[in-house]
Amino acid sequence: MPEKYRIEKDSLGNVNVPVDAYWGAQTQRAIGNFPVSGHKPHPGFVWAGAAVKRAAAMVHRDLGLLPAESADAIIQAATEVMDGKLADQFVVDVYQAGAGTSHNMNLNEVIANRALEILGKPRTEYSIIHPNDHVNMAQSTNDFIPTSIRIFILRDSLSLLETLKQVEEGFRAKATEFDGILKSGRTHLQDAVPVRLGQEFGAYAEAIKRGREKVASACEPLLEIGLGGSAAGSGLNVHPEYRGRVAKALAEITGFAIKPSNDYFWAMQSMAPVVDFSAAMRNLAIEVSRIMNDLRLMSSGPNTGLAEIELPPVQPGSSIMPGKVNPVLAEMMNMVCFSVIGFHESVAWGAGAGQLELNVMMPLMAYAVGEQMKILNGGLAAFLEKCLKGIKPKPDNCRIFLEKSLGLVTALNPIIGYMKAAEVAKESQISGKSIKDILIEKGYLSLEELERVLDPRPLTEPGIPKK
Repeated sequence: MPEKYRIEKDSLGNVNVPVDAYWGAQTQRAIGNFPVSGHKPHPGFVWAGAAVKRAAAMVHRDLGLLPAESADAIIQAATEVMDGKLADQFVVDVYQAGAGTSHNMNLNEVIANRALEILGKPRTEYSIIHPNDHVNMAQSTNDFIPTSIRIFILRDSLSLLETLKQVEEGFRAKATEFDGILKSGRTHLQDAVPVRLGQEFGAYAEAIKRGREKVASACEPLLEIGLGGSAAGSGLNVHPEYRGRVAKALAEITGFAIKPSNDYFWAMQSMAPVVDFSAAMRNLAIEVSRIMNDLRLMSSGPNTGLAEIELPPVQPGSSIMPGKVNPVLAEMMNMVCFSVIGFHESVAWGAGAGQLELNVMMPLMAYAVGEQMKILNGGLAAFLEKCLKGIKPKPDNCRIFLEKSLGLVTALNPIIGYMKAAEVAKESQISGKSIKDILIEKGYLSLEELERVLDPRPLTEPGIPKK
């Protein structure tokens, strides 16, 4: 059955819009103009934009600039959008007109038409509630989009931060569980001094903690918004009380301590707070990827690698080699981390492309930072449940490597000196004899002294070995 259309009009002329759509002419033009990726705005970005529309309508009602009946209908429609009831109506590709005008108008048109329904009026009865004149009152895409991006990040970062906390606690639990397992440390992938498996996992927990704290700190500057800057920062067509009032309304709606910017021109020109948040996620991703590399290396084998830990087997690892199991969760996290790093490049280049009073690359930045949050959160949550909680140590392999490690001779430095210790290590490597046997043969230490000096547990803590 052919789709039915209604005719809408914008400043360029008539447009055919699907009769059942809540969006209008400008959204329909964007659908036709940008059939690029098929990616639609993140739900959190839509939620944030609807929160702005709701707050603006509340303020303009209270200031007497919007009739109460119209304002209340806009508020109800915006609230429904925040509740996800009209999610299928946000249809503009993320690669769209610069600054995000198409996304802004998508919200304006959907909210206007739903508000008209709430009043018992037909859609497109724009003389009563108009997308630009009423839903977008005192707003420009230029202050609406950067404000929406900030609120979007504040909202969706909450889940990411909670997941990071749980991953940190997961590594802490493993650090405690593995604390008694001694193994060879490795530097340059070569034998090094003894360490405890728990110490390695404790360091992973600390890395996640520090990364989480930096992500949380990067959220603070996002509380400062430039809503009320209008088209260029000057506040043209904005009531003098609007800026303070709308920030307060947004704080009440979102639960975040939103506050007006001290410089509205800066708030519209600069996307530095978004870059800083994205960079915090990039830096965290670099650390997480490093940890995943360690887990893959320590679990390598099972018979021809290190095999010091065992990752939970969650699926067959090969289509041709029976019985093979791969570290798939760690591999997945590597790929997630590489993508997070890549998306940051989009954010950084986009922020640097701002010109004069506006950054037109904001739609890209909104999408990229949203993808960073989404995949990092989803990947870490899966890694925690399906991998981290089930990691098991392989103490026997750890002990075998420790006993063979040339790094043990480091403990002899204060006793026989670096050069003699180096000679012992070299002879052990060439002859295959144990370090202990060579030390006894050379008369450097007695067996009793060796047992005490080379006891590996004390070597994993600060101290100077003595005879």
